Amino acid sequence: MKSPMLRSPLFLALMLCAAGSQADNQEESDLNGDSGNSDNQPLEEVVATYTPSYRGDVPEQQRPQASENLGREAIVDAGLNDFQSVLDMSATVSRQNNMGGMFDSFAMRGFPGNENMPSGYLLNGFSGGRGYSGRRDVSNIESVEVMKGPGSALFGRSEPGGTVNITTLKPQYFTEGHIKAETGSYNHKRVEADITGALADNVAGRINGAWQDSDSFRDHVYLKKQTLSPSIWVDLSDSTSLLYELEYVKQQQPLDRGIVVLDNDFDTVSEDRFLGEPADGPITTRAWGHQLSLQHAFDNGWNLNAGLNQRYSSLEGYSTEVDPASSRQPSVTDSASGTDTEVARQRRYRDYNAMDRSARIEVSGSLDTGGISHHLMVGVDGYRYFLDNTMLRYRGTDYNLDMQNPVYGSQAPAMSVNTDTSEFHSAYGLYLQDQLDVTDSLHVLLGMRYDNYYQRVDNHKTAVSDGGKGHRFSPRLGITYDIQPDWMVYYSYSTGFMPLTGLDSITGEMFDPEISFSREIGSKFVVAGWTGTLAIFDAYKSNILTANTASDAASGSTQLGQIRSTGVELDLEGYVTESLSARMSYAWLDTRTNKAYEDNDWWTTIEKGSPIINVPENTLSLSVRQELVIGGRDANIGASYLYVDDRLGDTVDQSYRLPSYWLINLNAGMDIANGFSGKLVVSNVFDKSYVSNSYNQWWTQPGEPRTVKASVTYAF
Repeated sequence: MKSPMLRSPLFLALMLCAAGSQADNQEESDLNGDSGNSDNQPLEEVVATYTPSYRGDVPEQQRPQASENLGREAIVDAGLNDFQSVLDMSATVSRQNNMGGMFDSFAMRGFPGNENMPSGYLLNGFSGGRGYSGRRDVSNIESVEVMKGPGSALFGRSEPGGTVNITTLKPQYFTEGHIKAETGSYNHKRVEADITGALADNVAGRINGAWQDSDSFRDHVYLKKQTLSPSIWVDLSDSTSLLYELEYVKQQQPLDRGIVVLDNDFDTVSEDRFLGEPADGPITTRAWGHQLSLQHAFDNGWNLNAGLNQRYSSLEGYSTEVDPASSRQPSVTDSASGTDTEVARQRRYRDYNAMDRSARIEVSGSLDTGGISHHLMVGVDGYRYFLDNTMLRYRGTDYNLDMQNPVYGSQAPAMSVNTDTSEFHSAYGLYLQDQLDVTDSLHVLLGMRYDNYYQRVDNHKTAVSDGGKGHRFSPRLGITYDIQPDWMVYYSYSTGFMPLTGLDSITGEMFDPEISFSREIGSKFVVAGWTGTLAIFDAYKSNILTANTASDAASGSTQLGQIRSTGVELDLEGYVTESLSARMSYAWLDTRTNKAYEDNDWWTTIEKGSPIINVPENTLSLSVRQELVIGGRDANIGASYLYVDDRLGDTVDQSYRLPSYWLINLNAGMDIANGFSGKLVVSNVFDKSYVSNSYNQWWTQPGEPRTVKASVTYAF
């Protein structure tokens, strides 16, 4: 099965590269006067224009919702290579436990998702986060849009904090591209390339990808990654286009749960100390994604947007991890006095596979009735999601490690089946949205979505199956008022839901879906070239998943209950001078449990008003970019500042908190000659020690110390 799939992207890569060469030759022929254009008139440039789904024809400035757009220029300037680091540019987003580096995991407006699964996000409007695709690379990203607040009235299942949509680079008829070679600290090596151009009069192609091989500041930890993303755009007529995009990803990295922290001493062990087994080798994740999109513009100004998506992903490999339950740990102390510093460990083998298929069709446009303009959008979508999880595990006292003086190579104990489940999720939804221009200044948005969903879990270990179905109506109301052409205020009310994956570790039954709602007031403005958004919100979410690691019998996740998040967000972007640009994102969050929760394994009550793990109260992200001319060559220098407040580090142990931190990063770039440019990036300039996220005191992830990266890019 794998061989034909493996040949497919390589074949497309060769075809697109050959086509790019033909396009270059054609362009050279045109310059020599051999194009057949006897009048020697300049040829009209054809641009392939991609229209996102779920948007309609409402301008972003008139949508009753706060959002941020993180474009490719900002990503390249900052020298970022992974999606999670891009999200650090938004103060709304906070890092969560990411299963030892196996996937991207984040919370928006303080609302975490299922901590045992990657965070959900959209890829060109389709689900891109379900399954196990590793940590997303930026090589094919055009922009990352952070849409704040519940999105269920449009997208169906979604988190109340917001929705992230990634738009990938699209084929173009003009020829351009680049190749970049990068090296840096910890034996970092990376090559990235992109090329696009015309394949025929009505066909354009693009291919991009990256290869990376990097060590880490963590002992015995490394990352090997390959991505390849070919795509083809076909103009079937003047009003109809078809786009096919393929994505292949392979990531190899040891599962690394980080450090142990005892008695809130973050120097219990050194930041580079690996507490697993190097001989386990890497965990391998793979993904194959296919997207087919059809766009058609009707003569009356209406548009049709339809598409199909299929994504297969897998995760497989061995790992050794410190046991995260304090009750199973020996009496460990961090001692200079020679007391026992052994930690109990468990060994696991995982074989996870996921298949995600989805489809949508949408029409949008405008019409006038009774003197009121309606911006209408109606669509239907659905998905079928298959997830097979098999995990073997050893947990006992025969696999301990001295965390202060580790001796690796312990005999691997025999494992037994811990998890063997198959899940099936399906849903279809119908959504309708109408934004009414009541007056030139007053706009009212009405939205409604109906979802019908079904899910089933088969536990092959216990021969027990459980399933259920349901339906949800998700309404949305928004009001915007234009005080001035460049200054509007808005109000928004919306609801959401999220079916959850897995079984409750206490009851053994399927989780109930998360239910949420949000109220928000805000303002969008443009003042003296500065674009800004101010939002104040109050959101609520029930049936939250949290870690349950207390007893030998029940380890995994359980539903905590209810979370409420109230906050203020301010985003600004603009120019200080003609050559100095700046960007700011700030968020203040008051996120807490909304009712008391009894943890029967710990015999502990999580009180109402308790904070949420890994969610800071204050987050600030700043960046500046100065354009320069040095020796007649274009150049730029930039800096960024990130502040993250202290956070809860363990849901049950409220005394365990992660300290606040701030980081400063610097970057500089310069055109060299003949299409060549160079770039230098220094991250964590002052070499600050910090913690990025935590599962509990036994699994705490230290942040990366100072790193330096240098790259050379050839663009054409």
